[in-house]
Amino acid sequence: MKFSTMMNTLVQAREEPKRLEDLGYDAIFTNESKHDPFMLAALAAERTTTVEIMTYIAVAFARTPMLVAHSAHDLASLSKGRFILGLGSQIKPHITRRFSMPWSHPAPRMKEFIQALHAIWDTWYEAKPLNFEGQFYTHTLTSPMFIPEDREYGRPRVMLAALGPEMTKVAAEVGDGLLCHSFTTERYLREVTIPTIERVLAARGRALKDFRLVGMPYVAVGETDEALQNAIAGVKRAIAFYASTPAYKGILEVEGYGDLQPEMLRLSKLGRWEDMGALVSDEILHRFSVVGNAATCAREIKRRFDGVYDLMCGYTNGEPGLPPQILSELKKLT
Repeated sequence: MKFSTMMNTLVQAREEPKRLEDLGYDAIFTNESKHDPFMLAALAAERTTTVEIMTYIAVAFARTPMLVAHSAHDLASLSKGRFILGLGSQIKPHITRRFSMPWSHPAPRMKEFIQALHAIWDTWYEAKPLNFEGQFYTHTLTSPMFIPEDREYGRPRVMLAALGPEMTKVAAEVGDGLLCHSFTTERYLREVTIPTIERVLAARGRALKDFRLVGMPYVAVGETDEALQNAIAGVKRAIAFYASTPAYKGILEVEGYGDLQPEMLRLSKLGRWEDMGALVSDEILHRFSVVGNAATCAREIKRRFDGVYDLMCGYTNGEPGLPPQILSELKKLT
């Protein structure tokens, strides 16, 4: 298992990449929250030489396949083949109300989005005619003027964020790997996610060993009792936020907490965020996250996810990233 951390600010992307590479991280992730993930990835790529650079995630439906094809190509070229395109769908309110883009049939649309990317790259890298006509996307016009010349590193790998079965199937059908949501559990991974992937891959003559699973489990870490309690509070709030989302009810049902989701949703609509966190019991906390000091968290991460995730980050103390102290402890175990 390899390890990553997250950069999500411009200051971090300018100042931190080389230090993170020297600390021994295998990859650096960027995300789409306050800044453009491709801009952050470009800054990281320029400042490093060995780590993988991945968008975890860039919102596909906020863009067109052609725009993403160019951004991903440029980053693959800039990083000399180290860039991985991580895509996600987001949810309908964000797509329609934040990005002002159309929303419909998310799983079929995402499958077609990735197919369109490859059709565009087939034109660029293999000189095939561009003639993609789908239900959601159409790309039938290009010319040599618009085809990148720096093609020596080939098409980027494409990974897809998914939690539910339909999007997970899409990842196995047309992607190079799955970006697992933080709001998941070891049980859900082993009983639902991995068997779904294996069935789809087998039907297409592919093996799980050729398909990457990347994870970002919740982590509550602290070296003192006070620090750990503050960390636990942050992780409980994060769990509560996602537990309120109807699309994620399935995982709660697998773990036996299906009745929690409607109450979380009700409280979220009232803006009672602190009350939501209080509903996350210690039992739920330990199902969804690893908890303890750095050494304890490292041991639990290895126990739960070694052999499951190929690459792992963390959602630590309410923020994305895997702290250096946990990385150091994990390296002692490998």
